[in-house]
Amino acid sequence: MNKLNPMRAVSSLMALCLSTFLFASGAHAQALPDAFAKSKVIKVAVNSIYPPMEYKDPESGDLVGFDIDLGNAIAKQLGVKFDWQESAFEQLLPSLATGRVDMILSGLSDVPGRRDTADFLDYLNSGAQFYILASRAHEIKQAPDLCGKPVGTSRSTSFPADTAAWSAKNCEGAGKGAITVAGTEDTASARMQLKQGRIAAGVQGSETLPYAMKLEPNTYKPIGEPFATSPEGIAFAKSNPKLRDAVLGALNTLIANGTYAAIVAKWSLQSSAVTKVTLNGTALH
Repeated sequence: MNKLNPMRAVSSLMALCLSTFLFASGAHAQALPDAFAKSKVIKVAVNSIYPPMEYKDPESGDLVGFDIDLGNAIAKQLGVKFDWQESAFEQLLPSLATGRVDMILSGLSDVPGRRDTADFLDYLNSGAQFYILASRAHEIKQAPDLCGKPVGTSRSTSFPADTAAWSAKNCEGAGKGAITVAGTEDTASARMQLKQGRIAAGVQGSETLPYAMKLEPNTYKPIGEPFATSPEGIAFAKSNPKLRDAVLGALNTLIANGTYAAIVAKWSLQSSAVTKVTLNGTALH
């Protein structure tokens, strides 16, 4: 038997302790609350009318989209199943507050007003984007050309307020007519009104507009850059930080092992991807 070098023994012991600490820390970061670890099910609210984030496949009727793929990858990482609960957009946060669902993964913008009742893990960049019919590009060349005109956007989102705020600064503030904000049922309705000539432009998330343009080639044209940026976040009740932290651990793993990037590429969302998850718009250390 070879005699063990004392210094080598100390070094090995320190390495073992460090390894054990790191493993324990990682396990703790991804540990699910007991109720979910036992049931193996997490109820997730989704509003399935926002392609390519979440929508119903027209042929199969199945839920598909970036959020669905990402959610299922998170569930697999955690060793659970996501029970997708379809909901009207305006009922997403109330469902979380009353405990009918455990989290929301539905292209939901993380804006300060929503942080009063929920915590957000920000996993994708987004922004309010003006767009017009490509056939009107000769008369509407830049965003200020929309001053004094009607602009449509989904009334259940933050975009109506974003548009009104932009108008106050860039239209009324410049002595021009205000944009008339027309609230629509959803983004599809705004695009329909645009084609009908009822509005001069629409506003929707910068991450979803390329998908609409792909579905209807040569129909729409973005105007300017996104004018009100906000990340999209997975929402959790503030009373449930352990679930939030478990999902954070899973998300970090998916980013590190390339799964997140693969899902981003599948849905052509590379320009909206994040390199690190933030909490309520703040970097995590």
